[in-house]
Amino acid sequence: MALLEVNNLSKRFGGLHAVKDVSFSVQQGSIKAVIGPNGAGKTTLFNLVSGFLSPDAGTVRFKDRMIHTRSPHLIAEQGLSRTFQHIRLFAHMTALENVMVGRHVRSRAGFLAGMLNLPWTWREEQEIREKALELMEFLDIANLAQADALSLSYGQQRAVELARALASGPTMLLLDEPAAGLNMRETADVAKIISRIRDLGITVLIVEHDMSLVMNISDEIIVLSYGEKIADDAPRLVQTNPEVIRVYLGEDDA
Repeated sequence: MALLEVNNLSKRFGGLHAVKDVSFSVQQGSIKAVIGPNGAGKTTLFNLVSGFLSPDAGTVRFKDRMIHTRSPHLIAEQGLSRTFQHIRLFAHMTALENVMVGRHVRSRAGFLAGMLNLPWTWREEQEIREKALELMEFLDIANLAQADALSLSYGQQRAVELARALASGPTMLLLDEPAAGLNMRETADVAKIISRIRDLGITVLIVEHDMSLVMNISDEIIVLSYGEKIADDAPRLVQTNPEVIRVYLGEDDA
C-alpha cells in the first residue's frame, strides 16, 4: 500500500525548473532513496513533500490525504517528519531539550496551560522527557542528554537531530543527506540505524550522495536529473540503467 503518493510535482525558481512533473510513490514499511547529481532537485523535492515549499503544480498525498497545501507543522502532526541537509539544532539548549521539542507536536498543553503551570502539564512534560530519553538510548546517545547541543561533534549533532525527528512519532521519516560530513564508520552506523528505524514500522524516504549506503539499505531508488525523474526501480536495476550511467559518468549514448 502506498503511504506517500507524489503526482506531477513541479517547482520553478525564476527561469530554473528545479522539479519538473515528478511522480512516484513510497510503499508503507519500505526504504526509498532519492539520488542524483548536485542541482538535480533532490532537496527541493523534499521541501515540497514536507511543506516547506508550495508546488507550482502537482499534488502530494500522504495517508490518502492531500498535504501539498498544508504547513510543515500540520504535516508533522499527521505523521511525516524530516531532518535537514544542514543541521538545525536549537542553540542554548541541551541535547535532551532539543529532542523534547520534537515531541511537543504530540502534546495537549497549549501556551496558556503552560503559563498557568497546571499539574497535568507537569505529568505531560515528564512523559515527553522520558520518551526523549528513550529515543536517545535507542540511538546510543543518552550519555549526551545534558550536553549543550552545539558543543557536540558533527556526528553527535546529526544523531540528536534524528532523535528529535523520531520524537514526533512519525509514520514516515524524510532524511536529507543523513551521512553528509560523516566518516566511514559513522556512515556504517547510520545505515544500521536507518534499518532499525524501518524495523520499528517507520517508512523512510532518504536523499543521499553516498551510493554504498543507498544501495545497501534501499528497497527502491528514484534518480533525478535536472529536476526530472529518469529512473524509479530496485537498486540492481538502477545500477544498470543506461540513462543513470550516462548522467553519473557522462558517457555518450553510443
